[in-house]
Amino acid sequence: MGNKPTIAISHLGCDKNRIDTEHMLGLLVKAGYQVDANEELADYVIVNTCSFIQEAREESVRTLVELAEANKKIVISGCLAQHFQEKLLKELPEAVAVVGTGDYQKIVEVIERVETGERVKQISNQPTYIADETIPRYRTTTEAVAYLRVAEGCDYRCAFCIIPHLRGSMRSRSIESIVAEAKELASQGVREIILVSQITTNYGVDLYGEPKLAQLLRELGKVDIPWIRIHYAYPTGLTPEVLTAIQETQNVLPYLDLPLQHSHPEILHAMNRPWQGRVNDAIIERVKDAIPGAVLRTTFIVGFPGETEEHFTHLLEFVKRHEFDRVGVFTFSKEEGTPAYILPNQVPQAVMEARRNVLMKVQQPIAARKNLSCIGKKVDVLIEQENPQTGEFIGRSAGFSPDVDGVVYVRGDAALGTIVPVKIVDAGVYDLYGQIA
Repeated sequence: MGNKPTIAISHLGCDKNRIDTEHMLGLLVKAGYQVDANEELADYVIVNTCSFIQEAREESVRTLVELAEANKKIVISGCLAQHFQEKLLKELPEAVAVVGTGDYQKIVEVIERVETGERVKQISNQPTYIADETIPRYRTTTEAVAYLRVAEGCDYRCAFCIIPHLRGSMRSRSIESIVAEAKELASQGVREIILVSQITTNYGVDLYGEPKLAQLLRELGKVDIPWIRIHYAYPTGLTPEVLTAIQETQNVLPYLDLPLQHSHPEILHAMNRPWQGRVNDAIIERVKDAIPGAVLRTTFIVGFPGETEEHFTHLLEFVKRHEFDRVGVFTFSKEEGTPAYILPNQVPQAVMEARRNVLMKVQQPIAARKNLSCIGKKVDVLIEQENPQTGEFIGRSAGFSPDVDGVVYVRGDAALGTIVPVKIVDAGVYDLYGQIA
């Protein structure tokens, strides 16, 4: 077969999606395809899409339309492909293939079939696949950071969320498989691994019959990676064993991303998260007691159907009381196919946005105060970028997760991809400023 076509990948969506992108790239490169970052020069553009909320879908569709107008042959993969397979093929003649969330490992075969003139629909109704350490991976993040997927899919059925429908039920990788990949990443010079899945605190339930996060963390503690960060720790899964493992495993960062979503038991119940309503206050105190100095990040949804002023005030008080280090706030997004789509008492968009602004205003001085308390302290910073104009470096301390939190601007001499001690000399609401110590 003559020259192979050139392929570009456009990546949208979350870090779990990014891992799928990296596996597709790895498989294509291994099969001898030229992979180019430049979409203009590529014969095919694979768009790995997101379909989590309306905004994400709009971004995915905009990207597809722009490529279609540029007469590109498009392969649509990811959540939007899983969600709207037939519709995409019908409305975008430029789409030569749609590939589901459980089928990205077949990307080479899909391109081969497309090359023979076939229009390919490669979508499993129920995604069951999860890549392991044997599947090639071509990383797209900075050299020093890698995301490591410990499980895929979700067994919870939150009323607002379409993810189980798009990603299937929970399936965990074995501890051995995850540790093997962590060692491989360490050998590539990775300094920080971020463990991701839909619910990392439930890791292992499907495979071992009980949650195994504590054991996984202890095994990863033996791998030569300075920082291991956990994303999406459901508060109910932060058992004494898990908290002790975080505390006793030196390279596991005391950073917890808790997707709380709300504080009021009635709203949590309506969201179909009743297991959470009983434990919020107590568990946050327990985490703070078990891991003094832990950085706690969380996200909330305002404007869920039926949310009253009283419910919202409860949430405001909750945020003031617990003083989280970082808070993200989303307005409720009405997703077709989810139970919340048809709930009565939908909250008007203007009210949702006003509530979001009020909650962010309450959080800002808390975040600013937390940052100001760092002035004069020495912190370890992972150096990730250099600004050639100013000669300044940009990095993150252990308390900042990539893309969602702030950064540390560093003056002095450093090398990319290293962790260096930095003395903090100034602070803003989101970012810190320091000097190499």
